[in-house]
Amino acid sequence: MPTEVILVILAVALLLVFAFASIRVVREYERVVAFRLGRLRGPLGPGLVFMFPFLDKMVRVDLRVVTLTIPPQEVITKDNVTARVNAVVMFRVVDPVHSVMSVENHAVATSQFAQTTLRSVVGRADLDTLLAHRADLNEDLAQSIAQQTAKWGVEVSVVEIKDVEIPEMMQRAMAREAEAERERRAKVISAHGELQASQELRDAALTLSEAPASLQLRYLQTLLELGADQNSTVVFPLPMDIIGPLVRAVEQVTSAPEETKPADPVRKPGLAVVDRPLEGDSR
Repeated sequence: MPTEVILVILAVALLLVFAFASIRVVREYERVVAFRLGRLRGPLGPGLVFMFPFLDKMVRVDLRVVTLTIPPQEVITKDNVTARVNAVVMFRVVDPVHSVMSVENHAVATSQFAQTTLRSVVGRADLDTLLAHRADLNEDLAQSIAQQTAKWGVEVSVVEIKDVEIPEMMQRAMAREAEAERERRAKVISAHGELQASQELRDAALTLSEAPASLQLRYLQTLLELGADQNSTVVFPLPMDIIGPLVRAVEQVTSAPEETKPADPVRKPGLAVVDRPLEGDSR
């Protein structure tokens, strides 16, 4: 085989190897930040990207949403309660060039800044706010973190406080407080029920007083209910219009003047009264 043919074959093989070594495939959710001899070429992709070996260097950047878990942080709330709080941060890269040029590792930087921001925001709130108004704290966290990460080409979409751990003594105190609150509500509801029942009873009494016959029917119904139980004792209610004259007569007798009462025999102290028979009495 002639030498020229061998050289041509070697040259073609080298070109093929060089071509295959220069081709890079960039996925749809990725971008490539390329540098040629240290100078920025800009973001490339998606699809086929040609990179010259030994001349170009590329950094792949994922554009998908990344879920970052913040480890538990020891926090002292505004009312001096120690708590352990962890959170979840969701972010994505919106500017690949800034995420590579402005910060060494945007994921680590976002995690560290989220931890410090979590301690700062939770430390400004009391325990009740941390437990009952968590949405407001999440919004403050998201705004604080997004304001810093925007310089790195990172967009923070969601920040959620995941779990709050408080001391066992504080848990028992909160349980007693919740129990006392439930008892208070039960007493208030019972009082309102008694008030409504008394109002209904008053209305029923007014209605019955306007119709005496209905009161008599109510008496008869009560007697039927008592007789259905086969009791040995029957309580018979007497209406006031029947026993009223008797009560008034007793009051008149008890309130009569003293002179109308029969005079009692006068007895002196230490002397006994003896009824002696008269003369001529046959006794």
